[in-house]
Amino acid sequence: MNIEQYVNQLGEQARTAATVLATTATDQKDRALANLIAGLKAGSNKILAANDLDLVAAKEQDLSAAMIDRLRLTPERIDDLCQSVRDVTALADPVGDITGMTLRPNGLQVGKMRIPLGVVAFIYESRPNVTVDGAILCLKSGNAVILRGGKETINTNRALAEIIGAALKQADLPSHAVQVVNTTDRTVVEHLLKMEGSIDLLIPRGGEQLIRYVNENSRVPVLKHYKGVCHVYVDKDADLDQALPIAMNSKTHRPGVCNAAETLLVHEKVADQFLPGFITEAKASGLELRGCPATVKYDAEYITPATESDWPEEYLDMILSVKVVGSAEEAIAHIGKYGSDHTEAIVTENYTTAHHFVRAVQSSLVLVNASTRFNDGGQLGLGAEIGISTTKLHAFGPMGLQHLTIEKYIAFGNGQVRQ
Repeated sequence: MNIEQYVNQLGEQARTAATVLATTATDQKDRALANLIAGLKAGSNKILAANDLDLVAAKEQDLSAAMIDRLRLTPERIDDLCQSVRDVTALADPVGDITGMTLRPNGLQVGKMRIPLGVVAFIYESRPNVTVDGAILCLKSGNAVILRGGKETINTNRALAEIIGAALKQADLPSHAVQVVNTTDRTVVEHLLKMEGSIDLLIPRGGEQLIRYVNENSRVPVLKHYKGVCHVYVDKDADLDQALPIAMNSKTHRPGVCNAAETLLVHEKVADQFLPGFITEAKASGLELRGCPATVKYDAEYITPATESDWPEEYLDMILSVKVVGSAEEAIAHIGKYGSDHTEAIVTENYTTAHHFVRAVQSSLVLVNASTRFNDGGQLGLGAEIGISTTKLHAFGPMGLQHLTIEKYIAFGNGQVRQ
């Protein structure tokens, strides 16, 4: 079987499974999720052994420390995966919900019912936890899913696919409801992009190059999880004792993820008070700083002068650009010009400034006095996420269960005919 035949088979099997899942009862889906938790626990050693193979290959390829961290699984991270499954299990099943029923003058009752999308293809890189998140969210929302992870996670994903498939079979659900692409051949993506008859929605999640390629070449509707050029703005009315840990956590907690801050904006009126302490913390953490001329003057030996290309850059590493601004309006304008509509935070005690920032900044999550790292489905109460949409269509921000469904109109009559 060649690659085209293999991908076509994935699509046909997914479409068949989607028909079953569309009317599967909640308790049966939840049984599969319970089976998955048991499987992850029982198979943890096998998963970690497969992950070790991927880590060795990643080091041989000289991937950055931040990228290797994204790839790494530990017993604690497997526990986190199990908790994500529990969280999704506990969520209400959105499929079949009826809302907005109204009575028309002719006696017709009209409303909406929430239904699955059908077949979702999910193309992503690096993080093996995304394999589990994608599987459980699509299953609970009644969608079949084709998961195409990056080559750097192939061994881990194969181990996870075996466990997921067993969990589905034990719940008497089609194993093809969740299919993990079992090859690193890049042409798989090319074929997935052409399957408009088999796939209802394609979600790319990864680097800018991947998402741009998918968006420009797909015949299937695409919901973009675009790059995260995220900002923290320290306002002139900021509580600087809060600002320092917020800025550091936003960047250094996990620098290789999409909700990590890439640019720090500091109001000129607090720069003298804030930046020296921040620079000390940055040095201690091993953070590389690239600053505007006003920032460089605080430590010319340590801080590299920023260039125009730094401001729109998603580093995904221990690198942060820093700019001193003259006002909140200048910070908002900078975000509007260089940001990616992902995540922004303001640190301020000024109520008016905070609400103006929240209103003016058009990103998928805008935070006040909190780290950008909270733009995450689990952290925001969604249980898990399949991605953070930066496309202002269908869904915007973290995509959980409800965002993997759509509403159709329904109508109940008692013999009405149109005159």
